[in-house]
Amino acid sequence: MDIKENLDRIKAELPEGVRLVAVSKTHPAEMLQEAYDAGQRLFGENKVQEMTAKSRLLPQDIEWHFIGHVQRNKIHLMAPFVSVIQGVDSFGSLVEIDRQAARFSRHITCYLQLHIALEDTKFGFSPDECTAMLEKGDWKNLEHITIGGLMGMATNTDDEAQVLAEFRRLRNLFDTYKAKYFSDYPEFNTVSAGMSGDYRLAVSAGSNMVRIGSSIFGERFYGTNR
Repeated sequence: MDIKENLDRIKAELPEGVRLVAVSKTHPAEMLQEAYDAGQRLFGENKVQEMTAKSRLLPQDIEWHFIGHVQRNKIHLMAPFVSVIQGVDSFGSLVEIDRQAARFSRHITCYLQLHIALEDTKFGFSPDECTAMLEKGDWKNLEHITIGGLMGMATNTDDEAQVLAEFRRLRNLFDTYKAKYFSDYPEFNTVSAGMSGDYRLAVSAGSNMVRIGSSIFGERFYGTNR
């Protein structure tokens, strides 16, 4: 497994302006260090404790993205160092992230997770729920967070037409929200969609951030860092 070679290949394929989050969950810190040495700075984890442990072992200029389901009782563990929390699916989570960021005199970027898949196992706001939350406007009073974009996961299916349609729906929601609620917020600029198996479809649908793990690091490692 040549991590640098994998990174170089994927980055060469991505259009200009599309950022790559290397999804390092379950992989040991040594493999993340290889990716770091190859120039990668954005890393994604879906377990708070695992991300926290790795953050202590690795260079401090890493931009950590939490991509798992947000549990409010664990936000305080990552608030001192996390840069972006991608899986925010409730206003209550935004409030708690804001509170914990304030405790540590920090500012944390959040992406709103939209449920775009035809699977009940996926988390996220429904479009109606998200629209209602944005329309109410209480999020504007949160001073230690920034809503930086939307995140979504497509249905796990071989039907590429369905996956593409779901990614396009996410992009359309982003454009709608940008025009209606965030026209004066330049920091609302990210559509995070696409993983190792479908990132090409996501990019073609308008994603400008992809979350790729196995195509960089290989299959997940379920060892001591699980």
